[in-house]
Amino acid sequence: MTIRVLIVDDEPLAREGVSLRLAEEEEEDIDIVGECANGSDAIRAILSLQPDLVFLDIKMPKVNGFDVVHAVGLEHMPPVIFLTAYDEYAIEAFNTHAVDYLLKPIDNARFKESLQHAREQILKNSIAERSEQLTDLLTQTKGLSKVSLQKNQGTTQLSNERLVIRSNGHVYLLESSDIYWVEAEGDYISVHTPEKSHLVRETMKNMEARLHDQGFQRVHRSSIVNLFYVRELISLDSGDYKIILRDNTSVKLSRNYRDILYKRLNATP
Repeated sequence: MTIRVLIVDDEPLAREGVSLRLAEEEEEDIDIVGECANGSDAIRAILSLQPDLVFLDIKMPKVNGFDVVHAVGLEHMPPVIFLTAYDEYAIEAFNTHAVDYLLKPIDNARFKESLQHAREQILKNSIAERSEQLTDLLTQTKGLSKVSLQKNQGTTQLSNERLVIRSNGHVYLLESSDIYWVEAEGDYISVHTPEKSHLVRETMKNMEARLHDQGFQRVHRSSIVNLFYVRELISLDSGDYKIILRDNTSVKLSRNYRDILYKRLNATP
């Protein structure tokens, strides 16, 4: 995919430096759609051009880089790599959900590393958006959950109990028995099945609510397990437990969830 880039810096040489690095032969997926010398122009350019990535100087007269982000709005702001000669702004930069933060003069290796982080973030956002569109299309199709699949003279029903998972540009319809456990991964979660793991843009709270009545239990702030696949519990010196699933996966059990797990397993501690 082509990444449309906007460069914002009040110093012409700084803009040129970023532009030259992006113009290197190995950066063929980059398309520079504009350059701005001040924050006011940057706001207008971001809203009109809608770039995929913005290299944004922080310390600019009148309207600085943070002012630009707040004016555009975090929900509409594309991924940002902040540029500055002052490391004192690092914490505030990451509080605005920046992809990265580059100190001037910019190190070439550090620049490439930062750009790769941006590529990965943009790809994730693109996949999530396309997957959401596919899911919307599926849910708008009448009778989706009642469609019959004829196979070997038999009929397989798509049940309402199936879980719709959007991952890597695909929409998967998983039975509860397909899922061994679920694990938090930052802003995403991993849904683990015997065949593969699906990275999904979802919260643990929402996933817990969706799976609870299908035989799943939250066992840690970052883990949900399928109770059917729990094979054994191992006590740890810390007072916590370790859950061993049928495929030998080890999942930590927090003391806060121990009693409810025993209750749902119909077991006595």
